[in-house]
Amino acid sequence: MADQHLGTDTPKNLNVPDKPGLEGLEEKLNNRWAEEGTYRFNPDTTREQVYSIDTPPPTASGSLHVGHCFSYTQTDVLARYKRMRGFNVFYPMGWDDNGLPTERRVQNYYGVRTDSSKPYIADYQPPATPAKNQRDWDVISRKNFIELCEELAVEDEKVFEDLFTTLGLSVDWDMTYRTIDDHSRAVSQRAFLKELDSGNAYMAEAPTMWDVTFRTAVAQAELEDREVPGAYHRYAFTAADGEKIFIETTRPELLASCVALVANPDDERYQHLFDKTVTSPIFEVEVPVKAHPLAKPDKGSGIAMICTFGDSTDITWWRELQLPTRTLIGRDGRFQAEAPEWITTEAGQAAYAELAGKTVFSAKEAVVKMLTEQNLLDGEPKKITHPVNFFEKGDKPLEIVSSRQWYISNGGRDKTKRAELIERGRELAWHPEFMRSRYENWVDGLNGDWLVSRQRFFGVPIPVWYKLDANGEPDYDQVIQPTDAQLPVDPMADVPEGYTEEQRNQPNGFVGDTDVLDTWATSSLTPQIVGQWSVDDAFFEKVFPFDLRPQGHDIIRTWLFSTVVRSNDLHDTVPWKHTAISGWILDPDRKKMSKSKGNVVVPSDILEQFGADAVRYWAASARLGADTAYEVAQMKIGRRLAIKILNASKFALNLGATEADIITSSDDLKDLINPLDQALIKKLGQVNALATEAFEKYEYARALDNIEDFFWFFTDDYVELIKERAYGAFGEEQQASVRIALATAMDALLKMFAPFLPYATEEVWSWWRVGSVHRQSWPELEFLADGLAEADEKVMDTVADVLAGIRKAKSEAKVKQRTPVSTATVNAPQWQQAQVKAAADDLKAAGNVENLEYAEDTELSVSDVELVIEPAPEG
Repeated sequence: MADQHLGTDTPKNLNVPDKPGLEGLEEKLNNRWAEEGTYRFNPDTTREQVYSIDTPPPTASGSLHVGHCFSYTQTDVLARYKRMRGFNVFYPMGWDDNGLPTERRVQNYYGVRTDSSKPYIADYQPPATPAKNQRDWDVISRKNFIELCEELAVEDEKVFEDLFTTLGLSVDWDMTYRTIDDHSRAVSQRAFLKELDSGNAYMAEAPTMWDVTFRTAVAQAELEDREVPGAYHRYAFTAADGEKIFIETTRPELLASCVALVANPDDERYQHLFDKTVTSPIFEVEVPVKAHPLAKPDKGSGIAMICTFGDSTDITWWRELQLPTRTLIGRDGRFQAEAPEWITTEAGQAAYAELAGKTVFSAKEAVVKMLTEQNLLDGEPKKITHPVNFFEKGDKPLEIVSSRQWYISNGGRDKTKRAELIERGRELAWHPEFMRSRYENWVDGLNGDWLVSRQRFFGVPIPVWYKLDANGEPDYDQVIQPTDAQLPVDPMADVPEGYTEEQRNQPNGFVGDTDVLDTWATSSLTPQIVGQWSVDDAFFEKVFPFDLRPQGHDIIRTWLFSTVVRSNDLHDTVPWKHTAISGWILDPDRKKMSKSKGNVVVPSDILEQFGADAVRYWAASARLGADTAYEVAQMKIGRRLAIKILNASKFALNLGATEADIITSSDDLKDLINPLDQALIKKLGQVNALATEAFEKYEYARALDNIEDFFWFFTDDYVELIKERAYGAFGEEQQASVRIALATAMDALLKMFAPFLPYATEEVWSWWRVGSVHRQSWPELEFLADGLAEADEKVMDTVADVLAGIRKAKSEAKVKQRTPVSTATVNAPQWQQAQVKAAADDLKAAGNVENLEYAEDTELSVSDVELVIEPAPEG
């Protein structure tokens, strides 16, 4: 390390390169930051000193896309600012590597699928080349499959870490976690057991949204509506007196599951039928006619089938009207093989035989065919397009099956708790504020508790066993919990205390729960996982509640809400003080980027092409909550800005600016004697105040805008005006004033740009200072307002406008800018004339003007520019 001047952090020998550039800075500086622990969190701290960030753990099995650069840069800008404000920033990184996305990637990558009945094979190696047809994939044990998931997840995480390191994220890479590692599994299971003990977690047999492809239950937060083609089929039920009661439905295949007809209680057309029965066509089942206010008189015929279950409204009617359950579609998406007990007639049973074992699609075709053949359809089906529920990661419409599942109370069935969680949302500071309404709208619209069990393999196991009765049947009321010392536990492999392995699946023995927790059930505990909750309580108290949760607006309903639910249950508080919500990345046509649309940009390409600082500039130019277009033009501007920082700093340092020249108090202002220098530094203080105010409001984009505007004013106007004086043309005192202004401006600009452009600013810092700019204090220049109260900051604007007028005249005359001017007239009010006269020496030197004349006018302008044109040499 270079020697330092006594009392300063300026090396004796400056190290300003002849040709500064951005190339290679990422690798060089990342190595230095890692070696020096620049961003390391100090655990020897107090809560007041800490600024803690609940960093989103990306799904490592997903594809890298430019959105990762976008949202994570915005968080990093805030983290760097808080670090410069003196906070001990707790900024960890996690990897969300459990759940369905990882399973799907492993299946496709290795060409394997799992069967829990298969034995474990030690040292199993997957096929070198996956089979193209899924039927030819290797079928392996659950344990072998989990091992492959863990192996591939680690490799995927390395790719993400390389990206985030290159991007310049100032996370503490010594504090990483995986949502499937032993620590995370133990925390997730411990939290579940605490909520089980408190009654917030419970098991219930209930209608469940089911994905037949993945064969797993799906929570409300994981649903998405997709428009699909369909058709209304109109056919009649028959009353005892022979009256035909026509219904219209898009799901005729559920006719065999019909439990009632329903109409609005105010609908006079059907009031005479209420509490009477009608008989279904084809299957000849007698069902009651009920009244319910959710029935819409203007929809279809005004009377509807209630089937168990076609949609969520069926569930509401079934529950509130206390109807029987007649579920026929199994977890495999097929109709059960045997005719159900409620179809009793020979004709009805024969009709059901046409559906038995069929998929939903084939069953619909069969029912429509039977209705048509028996002339029971009233007219042709009316084709429509309508929204249908899908699992957000699925390809087929969801079915509703009846199954035993685990739930966590989230206010969906408890108005008091719902109001409590809405109030929790109001305790948070939302950035931007309008995003809070999305949270409240979601909570208000909940229609059931949070379903947290999943019928998958790679995830956090639900940590319970069940006692078996004398017949070997599980008694779900007799739940066996593990001891805390056993966590993390896998009930499929581990044995509860007081039992032996030989008692597994035996009468009077035990059976392990086969399900895993929903991935959000673990991700909702990221503050607890990374904060060492239940492991190191002293550490947890230093970081919790966290200061910030940054995330996308599309997962307010999932990650943000579920984290609030868990924190409310476990700690009776909100999990953080602030939440910063980022927008989506749109393609140039303003469409959301997605893999399926083929419009995704790979981040490694743009980082290599433009450099990390340029990409960060584009990301940080977008406000929180704003959907932002992918713009190469913005990255080019960012790269130009970073290069200009290098070159402008080189200019200032080559003039002899040092740390000793920086103004640090009002006493230092006595040597700042030139009006232009005073105007620059006064403006600097104003910009610093604006940027600080913006950052404190989490409006980093506004801070960047103010800082950048000042920077270009500094380089394009100020530097051009003071060059001659800086080289000593007007004496040592004037030259010293320039050096003070240059050093002060450069010091503050490097620090203010540091959160946005960490590489260019660190590179310049290393030329003239020791240590890292990222460990410096944020500029606090409030004292400049009083110290320069008499300075006229508008001098710079006026003089710059005059210089621009002179240069315009030269451009219009098509001569070089260094062409001498014998005289030019400044037309302006008296006050602006005074401003020009105060800086006349710098102005004349910059414009190569011999004489300036002045004329009274209401507006500033430059006229009568007389150029000294040297005659062309005779030839």
